[in-house]
Amino acid sequence: MRWDDLSREHCSLARTLSVIGDRWTLLVLREAFLRVRRFDDFQQSLGIARRVLAARLKLLVDEGVLKKVAYERRPPRYEYRLTEKGLGLYPAIVALVHWGDEHYAGKKGPPLLHRHLTCGHDFRSVMTCSECGEAVDPREVSPHAGPGAARKRA
Repeated sequence: MRWDDLSREHCSLARTLSVIGDRWTLLVLREAFLRVRRFDDFQQSLGIARRVLAARLKLLVDEGVLKKVAYERRPPRYEYRLTEKGLGLYPAIVALVHWGDEHYAGKKGPPLLHRHLTCGHDFRSVMTCSECGEAVDPREVSPHAGPGAARKRA
């Protein structure tokens, strides 16, 4: 399978990867969640080539993950803000960060903590069942075909 074919796969993960599956796009999203908004700030923070950054921002805007908001008319300048669709990526991004903290943070611990403003505590990602509220362990999950599954061939 070629990278360009992912968006046509009959798999939600493959279609998602076609939008956010490269390293630069995930790092652009990290910065967006850290409230970076402007092109030059993304470029400075990431050390990414301008043409690569422009392509990643364009893809995220085209896919509705980010939106361009003008903050200056002359010359035209824009901020990039997360949309509702983009904000929906937060659990996945934070889960990846916390996985990295657990396996790669080093002896001093994680470089960044996440505080829940409602209760005032730092938190770790935990996937819970939407029905019973219990923590989900991957060994206790049984995937099965959903309504959008491809029909089996005879």
